[in-house]
Amino acid sequence: MNSKHPKGLAFLFFTEMWERFGYYLIIGIFVLYMIDPAATGGLAFSDKNADDIFGTYIALTYLTPFLGGYLADRFLGYFKAIYLGGFLMALGYIGLSFHDVTFFYISMALIIIGNGFFKPSISTLVGNLYSTEEYKANKDAGYNIFYMGINLGAFACNIIAAFMRNQYGWGAAFFTAGIGMLLGLVIFSIGRKHLDSANVMKPVQEGDISLSRILGVVFLPAIICGAIGWLIPGTIFKSDSTDAFIFACV
Repeated sequence: MNSKHPKGLAFLFFTEMWERFGYYLIIGIFVLYMIDPAATGGLAFSDKNADDIFGTYIALTYLTPFLGGYLADRFLGYFKAIYLGGFLMALGYIGLSFHDVTFFYISMALIIIGNGFFKPSISTLVGNLYSTEEYKANKDAGYNIFYMGINLGAFACNIIAAFMRNQYGWGAAFFTAGIGMLLGLVIFSIGRKHLDSANVMKPVQEGDISLSRILGVVFLPAIICGAIGWLIPGTIFKSDSTDAFIFACV
């Protein structure tokens, strides 16, 4: 990076690029894998079941950063949260490469939890890099560069996923996502010396929300309302997962 941006931005750029490479690779083939017949390596789920699982998965990846970000802010620090989240996601991606329903659900849980730690932490590090007067004026531009990494990873993954699936099967495609995530962690480790100044945990301030309040105000109502949406007879928005997601958001 030039003098307008801190050196650490380049490492966060490529770390996030590879993380999003894995995440969107999974997104692109997830439903296709679930509905593919067992004879060709898929799970042979019905369309409805696959859509419900996919919707629930997406909803939970948006929910867990509330808790993961809080734990990173108050207890873990951003470095530990990124390593923990990235490693869990890598295990989840690689776990999906095993053609087994039990592995499938365990791997999904690992990805969901890992995303909750990783995603808010790396974004916070970007902002913290620009906390000094030297770089503060270029913070918005820094985030624009950072998001270009997201877009690059999301673009490349579809080409690689299609190639790996067609040439080597579903397992190879999922395994590739795991390798991408691990490569991102390697890049992050190489650039740590340029990121130390950004790994500053936020001090507790008056008016900050507590963990119990996050669980009570965000998670518990979302879980209860989501369960109601899932369990109501019939469907309102054409699938149980969509009903649960809309109810949880409300």
